[in-house]
Order: sequence, then structure tokens, then C-alpha cells
Amino acid sequence: MAEISAAAVKELRERTGAGMMDCKKALTQCEGNMDKAIDFLREKGLAAAAKKEGRIAAEGLVEGYIHGGGRIGVLVEVNCETDFVARGDEFKLFVKDIAMQIAAAKPLYLSKEDVPADEVEHEKEILRAQALNEGKPEKIVDKMVEGRVEKFYKEVCLLEQSFIKEPDKTIKDLVLEKVSKIGEKIVIRRFTRYELGEGIEKRQDNFADEVMKEINR
Repeated sequence: MAEISAAAVKELRERTGAGMMDCKKALTQCEGNMDKAIDFLREKGLAAAAKKEGRIAAEGLVEGYIHGGGRIGVLVEVNCETDFVARGDEFKLFVKDIAMQIAAAKPLYLSKEDVPADEVEHEKEILRAQALNEGKPEKIVDKMVEGRVEKFYKEVCLLEQSFIKEPDKTIKDLVLEKVSKIGEKIVIRRFTRYELGEGIEKRQDNFADEVMKEINR
């Protein structure tokens, strides 16, 4: 069986818009052949997401989620193309999952592009100093910093985070999967997360575990 590289999976994803796991599966099934993998995804209806990027998504839902007796509150707006899809159970469940993700994982931004450049540079300076203090050779420090910045994005950007219900996929992957399944463009537009007493020194609870318990009830 051909070994599937991360670069090949990334290329297939960029060319088709399909989810990361679907791309890996397609390449595995097609023994690493890129063209055959594209055909495989098209046949499965998973390569359609990219074609919908230019459409206008102005319908959708604003979902509110309250956790822990009012300790955490989330508002999120997710858009789709038609009111018909917005009223469907599949879309409603997806929006609820996104609201619970925000409650549990505490993202600060929607995407990498939303993180202010000065904040990224500040983070890089800290990471670079950490690497040097760890005694890492100067020649590999910059590469290490880039890798750690990507980890930083995965922590603070909603679309880069691992989905709490299926950690093997990111929220970005989940969106692409729903686009392929529902057949419309879907956009997570904006969100707000409130936490009771935020900024006040107090006992820290593991809200991610609590939200997962509520999901699994």
C-alpha cells in the first residue's frame, strides 16, 4: 500500500474542497494517484464544496447556547443559502454543535486571517525566546517557531480547532463535509462567548469536560 503524505492530502483538499479525512481515504483507496482520487471524491459527491464558494449565503441561524446554569453563554451566526436548509434538522444540529464547540474550546477568533498581525508577531517573539532558552540550535529555531505558531492557531481559531465530538477532524473539515452533504454554501460568520466572572480571579473549572458530558447525555 502506498504511503500517503500530508502534503498530498493537503493538495487534494485544496483542489477539491473535500474534508481532510475524506481526502486521505481517497488517496489510500487510489494508491496515491491524485487524478484518480479526485474522480473518487467526485463520484462520492465530496468534491462539490469548492464549487459553492462563490455563492451568496445570507440565510441561516443565530444560535444561543447556555451552559452550567448560566455560567457560559454563546451566540453564533451560521449562514446558508436558503431558508429551507436553515429550517432543516441537519443544519440546526450543525449550528448547535458549533455553539457547543465555542463554549467548550474557547476560541478567540474565527480564522487565521482574523488574528491581528501584531499579536502573531508578539507570539512569534515569545516562541522564539522559548526555543532559544531550551537550547535549540539557531538554525532550526525559525522552523520550530512556525510549527508552534500553527499550534497557536489551532488553539485560538475556531476553524482550526479539533471538533470536540470527532477530534480527528477540524471545524474547517466539518464545514466542508456539511457543504457536501447539504448541498449549499455554509459560512460560520461570527460568534460571541461570555463566561461568568471572566477576568475576575476565581476557581477554574474544566468547562470542556462539562460540555462533553452534556453532549453525551
